[in-house]
This record gives sequence, C-alpha cells and structure tokens, in this order.
Amino acid sequence: MSRPRIVIVGAGFAGYRTAQTLSRLARGRAEIVLLNPTDYFLYLPLLPQVAAGILEPRRVTISLAGTLPHVRLVLGESDRIDLDARQVHYTGPEGESGTLSYDRLVVAAGSVNKLLPIPGVAEHAHGFRGLPEALYLRDHVTRQVEIATATGNPRTCSSRCTFVVVGAGYTGTEVAAHGQLFTDAQVAKHPMRTGMRPRWMLLDIADRVLPELDERLSRTADTVLRERGVDVRMRTSVKEATHDGVLLTDGEFVPTRTLVWCVGVRPDPLTESLGLSMERGRLLVDPHLQVPGRPEVFACGDAAAVPDLEKPGSYTPMTAQHAWRQGKVCGHNIAASFGAGERRAYRHKDMGFVVDLGGAKAAANPLGVHLSGVAAGVVTRGYHLAAMPGNRVRVAADWLLDAVLPRQAVQLGLVRSWAVPLDTASPELPRMPGGPGGEPGTKQAGGEPGRNQPGGQPARNQPGGEPARNQPGGEPAKNQPGGEPARNQPSGQPARSQPGGEPAKSEPAVTPPPDQPPPGPDVAPGPVRRTDPSPEGDS
Repeated sequence: MSRPRIVIVGAGFAGYRTAQTLSRLARGRAEIVLLNPTDYFLYLPLLPQVAAGILEPRRVTISLAGTLPHVRLVLGESDRIDLDARQVHYTGPEGESGTLSYDRLVVAAGSVNKLLPIPGVAEHAHGFRGLPEALYLRDHVTRQVEIATATGNPRTCSSRCTFVVVGAGYTGTEVAAHGQLFTDAQVAKHPMRTGMRPRWMLLDIADRVLPELDERLSRTADTVLRERGVDVRMRTSVKEATHDGVLLTDGEFVPTRTLVWCVGVRPDPLTESLGLSMERGRLLVDPHLQVPGRPEVFACGDAAAVPDLEKPGSYTPMTAQHAWRQGKVCGHNIAASFGAGERRAYRHKDMGFVVDLGGAKAAANPLGVHLSGVAAGVVTRGYHLAAMPGNRVRVAADWLLDAVLPRQAVQLGLVRSWAVPLDTASPELPRMPGGPGGEPGTKQAGGEPGRNQPGGQPARNQPGGEPARNQPGGEPAKNQPGGEPARNQPSGQPARSQPGGEPAKSEPAVTPPPDQPPPGPDVAPGPVRRTDPSPEGDS
C-alpha cells in the first residue's frame, strides 16, 4: 500500500515546526511534502538586526533541505486549493504550474503586510516582513546618510536623516531602536558628519508603545527609546505620504525620504479563497487545529483562528510563539489521525515575552519576572539562540564581532525600491529589478523610482522576469524568483519594450506617447503606456 501524503503549505514558524514534528513521528511511514516559495525558514524576530547591520542575512535563514532531510521540498507558491479533489495547485519559481495531491493538508501560509487606505502609503512606504525588505532598508538608510553628508543644504540633510516608523508593536519598536543605534554609529567619529543628528520617529495610534504587552515592558521600551533619542509619538499616525515627507494626523508635516510600515499583518489571501468559515480573515479551526467539516484539513499559525482555551470566547493572537507551538500540536494530531498516538487540543501557557532594543538593552518578563537593561539583554539573546533551529554559533559569532568591531555601513545594492512593494503578497521574495518587476513612475522616498504611478503597467510574461501583481482587471501573480507569467491582464499580451529585451515577435514596437517622458535616471525600468486599444483579456 502506498504511503499517505501530507502536504504542508508554507514554511514559516507553524509550517516548519509541523514538518519537523511529523518527520520525527512518521519515521518514513508517510510522505511529507513542504510547499514554500523559498528554500529557507526565516527567523523573523532577528530581522531588525539584519537591517541594522548586526547580523548577515544568511544567519537568520535556516535551510529547509539541510534541517528537514526526510521532508520533500517543493519550491513554489500555492495558487489554489481544490478541497473536493484534494489537490494543491501551485506555481514554481520559473513560472511552471504544478499540482500536489494530498491525504492530509496543513494550511500554514502565514501572513503578509497589512495595508491601510492612506493616500501615498502604497507608493512611498516599505514593509518589514521579509529578508529583501530588511536588506533594502539597510541599504536605503545608509544611502540617506551618505547623501546627507554630501549635500550643502541643511533642509535636505535634515529630511534625508529623518526616518519614520509607523507601528509601535514588536517589529516597529525594534526597528526604531536598532535604527537609531545604526545611524548614530554612521555619524559618530566621522569628521565630515560632525553635527549631523539622525532622527528616528515612532508613530502609533495606541496609547503606549507595545500595547499588546504588559505595561511594565511597555514603560521599559518607551524609556529606552526616548533616552536613545527616538521621537516617540503615541496617538499619532500618518494622514498622507508624499515623496517629500509625511503629513501626520496632528497636522504636522515631517520632511523625510523614509517611511517604514510596521502597522501589523493580515492573513495570507490564500485562506479566503478556500470558501470555508473565517474569523477576521483567518481560517476557523477547532482546538485540535482541524477545519470543521474537513477532517483532512488542518491549519495553524497566522492563517488560522485557533480558539484560546485559556480565554474562552477569544482566539490566540498572531505571534511567532503561538505559531511555533501550534505547529508541534498540529504535527502530533496529524500523526494521530493515522493511528500514531492520540490527538491533543492546543492549550498554551504564557511563559513571558522578550523585546530586543539593541545594544545591551532589552525588555523581558520570563516566567513573569520583569527584567530590563543588561539582564534583559542576556535573557533575550539567550532565548533567541535557544529558539533558533539552526545557525546558533554563527549568530553568536556575529554578536561578538558587533560588540568589539565597528559595523560595516556600505550599500550592496542587492534590492532596489521597486523590488519590495508594500502591497506584495510575498514579502520574502523580491521582484526582479529592471525586468518585468520594474515599474514606471516618479521617484520614491529615498530617491528611487516609485510604484503604481500613471504611465503604464508592470511588464508581463517576460522570460527571466517576475509578474506584476495587483493590477486593475487582473489576478495577483505569484512573486517567484525567475518569474511567473501574470494572468488575467486586460491586454492578454506580453509586455514589450523592456530594458534588456526586444519587442515581442509579430507585434509592432511601441513608443512612448507624447505626454509620457522616456525613462530616465529617476524612472524605474518598465513598459511604456500603450495608446492603441488593447483586446479584452481573459479576466
């Protein structure tokens, strides 16, 4: 008899832990397939340290093939799940389509950036959910300081050295805390930067920093941020974002070229396409992490609304701790569904939280004991080393080197602005710069080309490129390395006149209309706007 197949969609905290647990329990009696866009598990809590130049990018990435040797890895992103046929349809990294049949399915697709309908945010802000976004932010911040050094205009220098972070949760607080140290180190002891004072702002509509945590942790973080020089503004957010700065809800206009969007996350849109019971965008499951009416389907992590048995009537929050623990329970329950052990309900016990504030500072309350300062810093880093499923020695070595050597603040230019749009459904994968991922438009904050500007649509169906997403009349394409042809576009035709390419065969070359300037140094590579009527597509 053939082995049953278990397909896990997503290799975040929940998906990775499910695969790890099943691999240990199955002992070769079941085929475990892990579908993920990348070949690594990203340890998100240390991502701010990548942006601040403390850790190298590979330190926070754990090889899936190297740590899950008995799990079959399939690179791709799920497009559609046919529950009746028990099939997962996906698109591979080079645009190829594939199908995976399953006996058990785990939906652990995770979450994506949460975008609010605020004018200019989609065009001028960047999220902080994936490795490309962290690498972009590190380069961008370094570039702003270098440009500010070269300019002789005090206003330009001030705007370049002002960095606005929206969202005072875990991610936003840590980004602002590490960012202030990072920029301070770039101007310290540099004779050409004497008198420069980088300014970091942290905004949130909540009453306090880290509103979801204990008030003592909140006060500790707030104190550290303010002592470090971060401009903390509570009950304040962005009303409008422009190329030259942001207009705050209190009426103040802040000149800046940097807007980091950390207001929160939303479940992956894949969950909504299943047609099952939902709870605020999350797939509703029972305490055993099974979908009611679909006993072969399990869900965990940010994609699942898991009942909180400690707080009847509520659901567990979307945190890495819950996702990691749910993944373990999910693995046990799937094994139990094949007769190996007994299933268990997900019940958690709060063991405390840690918040890394950079340097030797942190806020932590392990087992309910409130800590701050160096003691909290030691506990925080110890927790991360214990929680990481790999790379512990390398991470510890980078921490040691950072303590004794100055940071290397250089631009690598690996990720450009248009490669990490805020509204991406896959922040872990950058869009291809200079190819179909490039988009026309005016300059972004930071002096880079903007997105979604009038003048054309992103290119589609180009070899070696990546499809456009979220275009009018079309379905979001799937952000794969190497690119997947976009679908359901209004024209139904491949884009033409791409940088590095040639006009499509049997099609006339398209030239820019008179009202559209040719691409220049301030315009991202991309297609020109068509003036001829395009045929109706398959949308």
